[in-house]
Amino acid sequence: MSFDSYYNEMYLADGGVRSHYQPLAQWIAETPPEHIAQMRQAAHLLFHRVGITFAVYGEEAGSERLIPFDMLPHIIPGAEWRAIAKGLRQRAKALNAFLHDIYHGQEILRAGRVPKERVTDNKQFRPEMVGLDVPGGIYAHVAGIDLVRAGAGEYYVLEDNLRTPSGVSYMLENRKMMMRLVPELFARQSIAPVEHYPDMLLENLRSVAPSGVENPTVVLLTPGQFNSAYFEHAFLAQQMGIELVEGPDLFVRDDVVFMRTTSGPQRVDVVYRRIDDDFLDPQAFRADSMLGVPGLVAAYRKGKVTLANAIGTGVADDKSIYPYVPEMIRFYLGEEPLLNNVPTYQLSFADDLAYVLAHLAELVVKEVHGSGGYGMLIGPTSTEREREAYRQRILDAPEKFIAQPTLSLSTCPIFVEQGVAPRHIDLRPFVLSGKDVMMVPGGLTRVALREGSLVVNSSQGGGTKDTWIVEA
Repeated sequence: MSFDSYYNEMYLADGGVRSHYQPLAQWIAETPPEHIAQMRQAAHLLFHRVGITFAVYGEEAGSERLIPFDMLPHIIPGAEWRAIAKGLRQRAKALNAFLHDIYHGQEILRAGRVPKERVTDNKQFRPEMVGLDVPGGIYAHVAGIDLVRAGAGEYYVLEDNLRTPSGVSYMLENRKMMMRLVPELFARQSIAPVEHYPDMLLENLRSVAPSGVENPTVVLLTPGQFNSAYFEHAFLAQQMGIELVEGPDLFVRDDVVFMRTTSGPQRVDVVYRRIDDDFLDPQAFRADSMLGVPGLVAAYRKGKVTLANAIGTGVADDKSIYPYVPEMIRFYLGEEPLLNNVPTYQLSFADDLAYVLAHLAELVVKEVHGSGGYGMLIGPTSTEREREAYRQRILDAPEKFIAQPTLSLSTCPIFVEQGVAPRHIDLRPFVLSGKDVMMVPGGLTRVALREGSLVVNSSQGGGTKDTWIVEA
């Protein structure tokens, strides 16, 4: 386990190029820099024209950014990917088993393998789901599982995103852009396709329709155009050939969900929702929500509609639950984890708290309910004043934080003004759970654009790359 040195995805320690990167290295060497600059500019203009933007909360109203795209792909050998995919399937199965269990028998809690209060006191735990059977026992139909590589090249799961994971539209558009700009590179290597993801997602959603429904109607429920991921919602609905709807487009009658159409009401069987639990149904959760559908939860409880992802999945991707996922794999599957967690300090434990407070300058500290890179302390890049302020926050409520070693994320080359330079990356594969557990090869590679930065989130100024799974 090596966290103090970083793994270079493209280059060996002696400066040689890894075999799966050699066609790319040759292309870089033989392509004039001015031609590359023209392609980068063309990509920027095309992304702008398509409208691939990301709204940034906390900035000026209506502030939107173009997510920076880097033309140099992140390349993974096929054999390596197959091992990763096996670990991702295992993890997704265990997380779904855990969610079913905590809303039914709670066997893992009674066995003492996960502390009961971590679940029942968690604000993402939904008592409304207790005893409710969901189609196929699937709760997290779509999971974005973030992977990083440590110094020796081994993969670790950084976090599980099970509520409304985003980013898959960028994975698809990045591939489309690369095929348009550098078709010659696709002729040099066998690169696994990803463009069938929308078909796979639709098939997955249709497979979990309420029992007895022959030809299910699927819709994508969005909070609307001011949501940060609205581009993705519209893109996926269009790619799947389903309706993109907002709360007022749906209504519930006799515990059945209907969509308003120009030819009258149409029954809806599966809702791929990109709205958080709290805003789904003003009759069940926040009464002031204007985004949801009154009566949706009652229809759900009666088994008349499937929600993907299920209500209450958030408890399994909470950072206070993350340290227990390896135990879930052992408990439910009787297997050892194929993908390891990053070692994690739980600040609700006195020994862990003491260690973290003594080593703040070396660690990354995160809020257990935080996301998007917000609310973190990255010890090695923090000032003494920042650490002292954060120390006080920890002391006020230690149970709200976890800490991890500062991972030296692997690096991948990107184009910068001076040429090519290494930057830190992570990888978010998208795992679909329905009748089977499926995924397209690869995922979304996120890259920290600032030299030395370890923060890859789009909301924190990160960019994206195409991810290639190649066969030798």
